[in-house]
Amino acid sequence: MAFTTLVTTDDLVEHLSDPTWTIVDCRFSLAEPELGRREYEEAHISGALYAHLDEDLSGPIIPGRTGRHPLPTPERAAQRFGDWGIGRGQQVVAYDGAGGAIAARLWWMLRWLGHGEAAVLDGGWQEWQRQGYPVGSGVETARPATFVRRAREDWVVSVEEVDVLRKDPDFLLLDSRSADRFRGENETIDPVAGHIPGAVSLPYEGNLEENGRFRSREALRERFEDALQAVPADHAAFYCGSGVSAAHNLLALAHAGFEGARLYAGSWSEWITDPSRPVALTDDRA
Repeated sequence: MAFTTLVTTDDLVEHLSDPTWTIVDCRFSLAEPELGRREYEEAHISGALYAHLDEDLSGPIIPGRTGRHPLPTPERAAQRFGDWGIGRGQQVVAYDGAGGAIAARLWWMLRWLGHGEAAVLDGGWQEWQRQGYPVGSGVETARPATFVRRAREDWVVSVEEVDVLRKDPDFLLLDSRSADRFRGENETIDPVAGHIPGAVSLPYEGNLEENGRFRSREALRERFEDALQAVPADHAAFYCGSGVSAAHNLLALAHAGFEGARLYAGSWSEWITDPSRPVALTDDRA
């Protein structure tokens, strides 16, 4: 059985010694980029490798052109996945300490390149610790494998496409950041506050229960049915600050049974690189 959205700690602990499973720790802090790596080296799920958001899950930043976490090229991503021993049929489980907000980026990237056996650990590092399951320390390594990439280029929307679809009533652009950042009231990360005109707010945190685990499939389905406003999922695109936490909404959407939604990977931090692009502070599609 392949896990393609979420996996529980109980399921994962049964496969710690399974060579066909790869576990990847994605803990990361925007405020302190090396914190996640240090925490990983101190303690992590037994056998887990480490993925650094800036170094492993992002491409080079081009000032004035890209967002804060541009996607790496398919070739570079495939090389890194191969280095981690991810070959055909390998079950990958990603986790973090932020409710899956970073791990979902790896989940989405694997699926983007055609690897469907990818899941996020429900409850993440905190749930693993609560259960008292095995941990390791130091740096883990893997035997390299050949990652066969089948890039799905249509899963990504460009800034030019976003500028068109945001004005089209048959499409929906959803902002995954917190509601206050959407309204431009509490912007502490990017130099310009607000959101892309035409977008609607759907903070990714709404996918989680108070304990940090994902809400039920039924609750998530109801949430997205309300958010999509009768627009088909394949006519929806998600963005956030830099294309990372938007993947959390795409993960929850897939877990709820919806397919076809796309990612604006450049997100808000790319949109604002061009001062001629409009900025909004109120939800004009609510």
